[in-house]
Amino acid sequence: MSTDVAAGTAAGSAAGLLGSIMDRLDASPRYRLARLLFHRHENLLPPTLFLGGVGWDAATLRRIDALVDNVFLAVYLALLGGFIMLTAFDRGGKLRLKPLKQLTGWSTGAIQFLCGGLFSAYVIYYTQSASLTTASLFLLVLVSLLVANEFMWERTGTGNLYILFGIYFLAVFCYFTFFLPILFGTIGYGLFILSGIVSAIIVGSMLFILYRAGIFKTTASYLGAVSVVVSLLLLVNVFYLQHWIPPVPLALRHGGMYRAVEVEKDAYALRYAKAPWYAFWEDPDEEVFEYAPGDEVHCFAAVFAPTELKTNVYHRWQKYDPKTERWVSTDRIGYNVEGGRDNGYRGSTFKQNVQPGEWRVTIETEDERPIGRVNFEIVPADTSADREYGTRLYY
Repeated sequence: MSTDVAAGTAAGSAAGLLGSIMDRLDASPRYRLARLLFHRHENLLPPTLFLGGVGWDAATLRRIDALVDNVFLAVYLALLGGFIMLTAFDRGGKLRLKPLKQLTGWSTGAIQFLCGGLFSAYVIYYTQSASLTTASLFLLVLVSLLVANEFMWERTGTGNLYILFGIYFLAVFCYFTFFLPILFGTIGYGLFILSGIVSAIIVGSMLFILYRAGIFKTTASYLGAVSVVVSLLLLVNVFYLQHWIPPVPLALRHGGMYRAVEVEKDAYALRYAKAPWYAFWEDPDEEVFEYAPGDEVHCFAAVFAPTELKTNVYHRWQKYDPKTERWVSTDRIGYNVEGGRDNGYRGSTFKQNVQPGEWRVTIETEDERPIGRVNFEIVPADTSADREYGTRLYY
């Protein structure tokens, strides 16, 4: 009984403190002016928040494993969940405390801002891990949510709990898909499933609290909200199994084709054939590889992984068969990657005796999710002409 009294006293003190803060704000002319301007120019907020949120994240986010960034995103998630619950209680007529009622006037803007901040961060992180393959489909989903977030509240408001909790589930899920691998130092489908389960438990607990509080008028409406979460959980698993989700937190820092790859102290020396003087814009890595008998074709890749994360990556060499119009795998060569380097863990594979035609090397995880891809073409070299070579150092 004493525990209940203590909890009630603590809750009352917190409510009193919040009420005191809100009363002081209401008495402030500046606060009243800010609230007036907020409601008067709500139509200008979507593009403002959109550009501001993306710009802020682009300027402040560092590495995906940066502690400060992850803490900020976790705070964003907690605040977003709090404002969603506040909105739900308010819409259900169950909000009794005056300080909390005063906060509801900011709910739509707060939810919009927090969603924008979270999804713009996810877009930045997932962009680093998505190659121009099917793995970019989930990135397109995130971009769509980011853009839709800035405009859909004008039409739907924050009254549709199905939309709110569906978006919140995806926000929590996206966070855990890269945070748990950072925490455990490995990646794989097991951690992906765990991310989904943890996210479903968090959102499911919130829905159950609302159900017990009578926010959902019927059991059917409560089960409808639960079914949205379950459907999204199943959908993201389908995306994973189809390799439509980028392998965060891994990211390809650099990938290219070279004549030779050698280690020189702290750098990798990448040898390439120089382009003609008039083609000064061409990159050192060779998209058109002039091959002569005895040449080696090297694929160099630098894969970023968070500190303490250890995993295997593979280079899948494929040649295009114009008869069947399909890519045919010739080799899949792997090596270990250890995280921590800003420029990525460096590694290379090579082949000899290659045939002319279109080739590609996909840098992928152990479960065949693409991290990046290098496309190039093998053409016969003119052995009568002198070839000039250059060397690029990659640190």
